[in-house]
Formats: sequence, C-alpha cells, structure tokens
Amino acid sequence: MSGAGGGAVVVVGDALLDVDLVGSASRLTPDAPVPVVEDLETRERPGGAALAAVVAAQATGREVVLVAPLADDEGATRLRALLAGRVRLVAVPATGGTAVKQRVRVGDHSVVRLDSGSATVTLGELPAGATAAIRDAAAVLVADYGRGTTSDPAVRAALAGARGPVVWDPHPRGADPVPSVRLVTPNASEAARVAAAGGVPAEGDGLAAVGARAEALIRHWGVGAVAVTLGARGALLSYGEGAPMVVPAVPVTGGDPCGAGDSFAAAAALALADGAVTGEAVAAAVAFAGRFVAAGGASAWDASTVREPDVAAEDGVSSLLARVRASGGTVVATGGCFDLLHAGHVATLRAARGLGDCLVVCINSDDSVRRLKGPSRPLVTAADRARVLEALEFVDAVVVFGEDTPAEVLDRLRPDVWAKGGDYAGADLPEAAVLRQWGGQAVVLPYLDGHSTTALVERSRV
Repeated sequence: MSGAGGGAVVVVGDALLDVDLVGSASRLTPDAPVPVVEDLETRERPGGAALAAVVAAQATGREVVLVAPLADDEGATRLRALLAGRVRLVAVPATGGTAVKQRVRVGDHSVVRLDSGSATVTLGELPAGATAAIRDAAAVLVADYGRGTTSDPAVRAALAGARGPVVWDPHPRGADPVPSVRLVTPNASEAARVAAAGGVPAEGDGLAAVGARAEALIRHWGVGAVAVTLGARGALLSYGEGAPMVVPAVPVTGGDPCGAGDSFAAAAALALADGAVTGEAVAAAVAFAGRFVAAGGASAWDASTVREPDVAAEDGVSSLLARVRASGGTVVATGGCFDLLHAGHVATLRAARGLGDCLVVCINSDDSVRRLKGPSRPLVTAADRARVLEALEFVDAVVVFGEDTPAEVLDRLRPDVWAKGGDYAGADLPEAAVLRQWGGQAVVLPYLDGHSTTALVERSRV
C-alpha cells in the first residue's frame, strides 16, 4: 500500500496488551488431564486498537496516529514501549487499568487465555490534539473492543466531525457506529447478533442470509456500507440495496487468525485514505488479511522489525516454509515466466505440488521476462501473473525474482525439491548444482505436449 502524500491515518479505540506464553508440552499432569507446558517464552505485542495501528503503520508510508485511553499502570508502560517509534500516540487519560490478554500456546495451538484488567474504562477529557487529528485525518479507523471508548460523547462528536472516510470495526459490547461512517466491518457472528436484536433471523450462514443481515445493519446504523467478514470465505459487501459484492479469500495454509479482523479493517482504511472506492478497499482488505494470516498473524509480530505482509515478499513465504519444515514436511519449488497460464502449466504445477507438502512458484519479473523473451513480452504483468497463480488450489505461495535465473531465490528459499517441466529428462538441470549445496533434489516432470505460451502467441497472430 503506497500511502504516498496526504494526511495521517488515525486509529481510535481500545488499546490492549497481548502476551503469548509459548512453550512445549509432552505430558499431562498426574492430577488432571491437562498438559504441562514447559520452557515458556514470553512474547508481548500491541493488541486491540494498538495492533490495528501498528499493522497500518507497517503497511503504509503515511503517519499513523493512535488515539486511545491509557491508564497509569505497568501494562500501559509496556504498551507505550511497544508503540514507540511505530505510531504517534495521543493518549487519553483514563481509569480502569490496562487490559492484558495472555495466551498460553503450545506450538501453533492456544491452550488457555487469561484476561486481566478492567472490562471498561472511564475517559478523562479528550485532548485537543486528538480532536484535531481525527478531524484532519485522511481516514479514520475505529477499533472498538467494548471498553467504553466509542460510547464517550466527546469521542463520538469528534468522529462525527471527521472530514475523511471512517471505517468502524465493531464489538458486541461496543456502541453503535456514528451515522457518518463510510464502512462498518463486523464479522459473521457480530452481524448475526446485531441483526437478530433488530428482528432479522440469525439462522443460516449462506450468502443470502448474510446479505439480508448486512442490509438490515445499514438501515439500523444509518451507515454507508457494511462488509461482513467471513473468515476463509472472504467478505460480503452491501450498500443496502442491489446485489452485494462478494470478495473471495485466497486459501491460506496454516497461519494464525489472531488479528485478522484488525488487519482487514486497517487495510480498508488505508485504501480509502489513498482514494479507493469502498469496493476496491474491501477487495484490498481481503487480500491483505489473507497475507497477514499466512505470515503467522498477530502471533508473528516482532517488536524488533517493521514489515508489510505482501504477495511477493519472502517474509510470509519464510513463515510458510518454517511451518512445513517444523512438521517434517517437504518443500517443493518450481519456476518460470508463466506468461499466459495454459494447460501445460497447470499440469506441471499440479504434479509438482504432489511431490511434497507445499509448492512455492518462483516467477520472473517483468524486466527479467523482457530480457529472456524479447521486448514484446510479458503479455501479463508480474503482479497479475502472481494473482492468477495464487488462485490455483495447489499453489501455496508465489515469489517474484528479478534475475535471469532462479539461482539466487533458490538459495534464499532452499527447497527440498526443484521441479521443472519440459524435455529435460536425462539432462542436468542448470539449477541442480544449486540444490546440491543443501541436499536438495532437482527433478523433471512430464510436460503436456503441444502447449506453450510462445505457440499460443504465434497462433493468435494468424
């Protein structure tokens, strides 16, 4: 997300401190059938509105401002330290204590969550700087976690006066959005709960039922649009009349969904700040949230780094490979230009995925394709080629490389198997020597004869 020019993106809501206690478990306690978790490692990160703010800051060049109530306690001190250098904090004086949510995790699985701190906060006077930041923001994201911030009259008045678009991520215990909101982003259960309170049946999770609830919520709240997030199914966007827009999600292998809603709402706000229309913002948010989950979700947040999950970024791919290797799986990679995807490509990719537990496709950048194929190629940009490949159920990740050969990207990814389609049987593949450095194996897959992009282009010219 570019974030070039314009004002700041302001996040308003409840800031939490999230703590993961990650360990291993190999036995049960003798007095109860519960695991003994040992060798604990403590990982702290911003939570709630604070998480939404740092996710937004990692994904844009814009300034991100967090307006949130903070008490004067140890939790708030730790939270301030995590936010320092990442977002500009405008703290609202508050009483009630910092909410701390601790998850005890064994590997990728949560065993129990321990919550502490007051369930609600009482705000002091809203600082003048907060009101000005909200008023002048390029976009505002309200991250409501039901602790009372969105019910405060001064906060609501400031939000009603915002000049930029407002995205509201609601909470079951939170207040209704202010009527001027451009987009509200409840998840499926939140939408069903609020709609049921208004007399709309909560039965069923089909698109017709979800669409009916979204229309009801638009009437109930008086807002511009509602995007109901559906997890792995994507999101449904309704403007209150006409056919809703459904944005499917790209399937994600593994990952941690913690923080997915925050990442979705943050991405939608950033897109609106950059001038996107609501439908474009929701489509961008679905894609961003999928990459966020694939990269490990909130639990993968590292206080020492700032990075954006991206379709071509190898950070997310590295997380995928780490999960596969941790379970003893086999990583397979293949590569090529994949300009005009055809049946031969599909057959090779499907066969490659069958050799292991995940498939990473390494594709040549546009400049690399031009050097290899000539100035008239590629016919399809690298970004669009990546999107098409990622839509295939047997492709787990795509990486774009700019060199003429995949040697460098292979050295970074270090797959167990490099699969190549074509008439290479009996020949030593150029990449084989690279694979041997870490004990990998280069293999040849049968190629579907009579199918090539060059042949397709030539036939189209006849």
